[in-house]
Amino acid sequence: MTSPQTAIDISTDGHVHTRLCRHATGEMEEYVLAGIDRGLDKMIFLEHLEAGINYFDRTWLTEEDFEEYFREGMRLQILYREQIEVGLGVEVGYNRQGKDELKKKIGAYPWERVGISCHFLPIGDTGQHINLLSRQQQNIDIARQAGVDQLLSCYFDTLHEAVAELPGTVLCHLDAALRHVPGISFTKEHLQQIDDLLTTVKEKGMAIEINTSGFTMRGEPFPARKFLAMAIGHDIPLVAGSDAHRPEDVGRFFHNLRDYITSAVCP
Repeated sequence: MTSPQTAIDISTDGHVHTRLCRHATGEMEEYVLAGIDRGLDKMIFLEHLEAGINYFDRTWLTEEDFEEYFREGMRLQILYREQIEVGLGVEVGYNRQGKDELKKKIGAYPWERVGISCHFLPIGDTGQHINLLSRQQQNIDIARQAGVDQLLSCYFDTLHEAVAELPGTVLCHLDAALRHVPGISFTKEHLQQIDDLLTTVKEKGMAIEINTSGFTMRGEPFPARKFLAMAIGHDIPLVAGSDAHRPEDVGRFFHNLRDYITSAVCP
């Protein structure tokens, strides 16, 4: 098993968003400059791709947005090649009903990284979706009405299917669903689902992202220590991502990651 002290590269930020996703601010070049200022060797943009989602607020890129994303990204790769390596990736939000469209769009570009996540789940037979990672009160209310345990179970099943079905390279947001709902907990059934999911992640040769946005939200990154320990137990590679939604977020809290990994292995 890889030593926890050397299990993660903190010179690369592998999860960066921009204003193209409509819920972040800043141009791509501002994020690149922030990465240079942080002393990073590499950063990977990981913009949102969704398909078949019925939600009142679009939080993902259109086809035209992705065309702009690649044009600008390739320009920045050339312009700053002597200072930082710039990668162009995608964060794919899995939706069973949009699976074929997602596969088609993934195949349309030469992504350096394909992050797998699940932000939206259908709300019964309403034809609408709930945003599981949203802090908006209406999503929290819907989650409580639908049943938190049931939604979490569906979330882990959906992630598992996504990992099995899509050509992913990194699993994002392992335990981030309903993160803004107070007092959520994970049952024994959830823990078994997570273990089964991690088994498939390992079989597919994927990595697990440690998302440092959690330091701001809850004092520790995603995933939490017990889930990180499970991933390490499966000998799954770890990658660092800030989930930056502002240029100043790039590389945030990376200096804490090695100690955090050690604390998960040796509590």
